[in-house]
Amino acid sequence: MRQVAVRLETALTEQRGHLFPWVPVALATGIGSYFGLREEPPVYALGMCCVLGVAVLFLSRWLRVGRAPLAIAAGLLLCGVALAGARAHMVAAPQLGFRYYGPIEGRVVEIDRSASDALRLTLDRVVLRRMAPQDTPERVRVALHGTQGFLTPAPGQTVILTGHLAPPGGAAEPGGFDFRRNAWFLRLGAVGYTRTPVLLLEPPEVSQHVLRARMWLSARVQAVLPGESGAFAAAIMTGDRSGMGQETLDALRHSNLAHLLAISGLHMGLLAGFVFGATRLLLLAHPRSRHYWPGKKIAASVALAASAGYLALSGGNVATERAFIMVAVMLVAVICDRRALSLRAVALAALVVLVLRPEALLGPGFQMSFAATVALVTVFGWLRERGAERRAPRWVRPVISVVVSSATASLATAPVAMAHFNLISHYGLVANLVSVPIMGMVVVPMAVVAALLLPFGLDWLALWLMKPALDWILFVARTVSGWEGSLGHVLAPGPMVLPLLAIGGLLLCLWQGRFRFAGLAPVALAAALWSASARPDVLIADTGALVGAMTENGRALSRERGAGFLAGIWLENDGQAGGQEEAAALWPAGVKERTARITLAGLRVTHLQGSQAAQAFGGCDGGELVVSSVDLPEIPGCDIYDPERLRDTGAVAVWLTSEGPRIITAAGHRLWHGAGSGDQ
Repeated sequence: MRQVAVRLETALTEQRGHLFPWVPVALATGIGSYFGLREEPPVYALGMCCVLGVAVLFLSRWLRVGRAPLAIAAGLLLCGVALAGARAHMVAAPQLGFRYYGPIEGRVVEIDRSASDALRLTLDRVVLRRMAPQDTPERVRVALHGTQGFLTPAPGQTVILTGHLAPPGGAAEPGGFDFRRNAWFLRLGAVGYTRTPVLLLEPPEVSQHVLRARMWLSARVQAVLPGESGAFAAAIMTGDRSGMGQETLDALRHSNLAHLLAISGLHMGLLAGFVFGATRLLLLAHPRSRHYWPGKKIAASVALAASAGYLALSGGNVATERAFIMVAVMLVAVICDRRALSLRAVALAALVVLVLRPEALLGPGFQMSFAATVALVTVFGWLRERGAERRAPRWVRPVISVVVSSATASLATAPVAMAHFNLISHYGLVANLVSVPIMGMVVVPMAVVAALLLPFGLDWLALWLMKPALDWILFVARTVSGWEGSLGHVLAPGPMVLPLLAIGGLLLCLWQGRFRFAGLAPVALAAALWSASARPDVLIADTGALVGAMTENGRALSRERGAGFLAGIWLENDGQAGGQEEAAALWPAGVKERTARITLAGLRVTHLQGSQAAQAFGGCDGGELVVSSVDLPEIPGCDIYDPERLRDTGAVAVWLTSEGPRIITAAGHRLWHGAGSGDQ
């Protein structure tokens, strides 16, 4: 044991000068530990973590060089737990605890589209009938169905409507994405819909200048470029996707080009790079500025200002904030005569993001963005050290850079995308190779030129020059997504797969020396665990509206319509192609009088749909699992999951083992959860 400690101390001593990139890793470990807890830790425990973490960091100054990194890592881990807990308490806001129907009043703060392609409004300053202000959600999100048209929603308007609201839904299944947690950090207290027209109560206020300018610019772009091209351009320039159709969005996702739509690191990097390069060329044009002015620093400052303006104009969502921080760190490094693209700069950007928004760690955007950036910096650093770029002819280097960067980013982000979205685009690399260069050489430069020409009313020139490039990208997306076998479905991984992949990838990229290849071991273990992943035998929706049973031919669903959102998530996690109707056709005996029955490994499962099926139910023979969409009385011999019980348990997963059914529920005792239970 002493020998192992000595070797570890020696190894850490040899890493001097290369340990800073591990700082956000240690902090992220603490943040992930907080979110992985089943029970909400008390406030005093979070305070103790903070005090102890700071104390350990302070005392590490007096430790030996080889031991200090371990102490610092432990201190950062404790601080990460405290940081995430503090953030969760700071964003606390009321959440609706029941289903509400009635008048809804609020100010429009965001306009987007739902998964069903309906226009959706996010409202603040919410007023609900017969609800005290201290109990009213701070924000609500309402999808607009039915006949609208009396009002064109705009930011800052105070509107009134009659609609349905409900608390944010929990995880679709135990261990799955928890929308309720996501809504908590967005301060979103209720979600719902309306089928009646939205009416204007008060015109937009003088405030919200940036949001109003953003939506005005989006409307301007779509007026100049009608159709999907204009909607695509508006999404790139302002982050407003409300004009894009669901078919186009699906084509971009299935061809692995959806990252061109989100204002993220690529857009911010291309914008900053174009402004930086253009400013330097302008400064080189005049002898005085060429010889006497610090051209590189001035160009970096102008690019930083342009990036900040883009951040404000695009809505400032989490992904854009993260991209801006990464670009800002690199531009400040240029201003300070430091290397812009280095692992230290990436680590500093990650550290800033985690301190400001610890919850970002759980999102695919954070994981994919930093996975791609770390991999790119590592690969190009390795090529630069070996002089690989200088060996190729000058005219070939840009082509090699595009191919290498696209391949590296795709390989680094593919496992994360597969784990979160359960899809793999087999031809995504091809689509990116023929689209990303067009994005960098035409779309982003013309977007900047359009913004500069806008005050003179000449922005249409740049927008029309941008249109062929946008049409090309959309053509590639539709073509590639339409190829046979272009899209693959992937089984959802177990909870340890992504952490193991992260550990392996970080060792390969951050560690200096031969030991970095030890990172291949956790990567191989993650691949083995993923290939051996199994899915629950039975899934129960948290409303009792749907049951899914795993058969020899795949997941069978108890109904062919209704609860389509949940059905889609279950089938995606199963890696099962086809829709809800095809899955419902796998139910062995079909559905008779809204009662669906199936027997798996000796367990009989009955799904009762509606009050008539519940009233006609004759009881159980014993040991039967009964799921109902309406509340049921106690029935001898039945293990009942009705809405009343499911409100406490959340979604339910049943694993059939030799020792009997093992039941796991989605509910937990966290700030964003109601009371619930775990394993039963």
